[in-house]
Amino acid sequence: MARKYSKGSARKVERAMKKRKAGTLRSGRSGKKVKSRKQAIAIGLSEARKAGKKVPKKKTGRKAAKKTTRKSAKKTARKTTRRVTKKRKTTRKRSGAKSRS
Repeated sequence: MARKYSKGSARKVERAMKKRKAGTLRSGRSGKKVKSRKQAIAIGLSEARKAGKKVPKKKTGRKAAKKTTRKSAKKTARKTTRRVTKKRKTTRKRSGAKSRS
């Protein structure tokens, strides 16, 4: 049976993991420090793909899509519940300009 990942891709992942442990690994777009082990592996594999190493394709399909939609649905639900709790109750204030007759 053939190898799924090449030795070069394994080295890339290893390098990413070492960087994460050292605290110097940063994510691409935001530039935030990577703390997650899974994210470090993903970054290593991504670099290996860009370098043309032997790495299986990303999982795209029904399960992957379901997971992302579930996550986004959860996020929006959380946001809406926060918004509701943050609303202040408006109380009727009597205006002082009214004259008594």
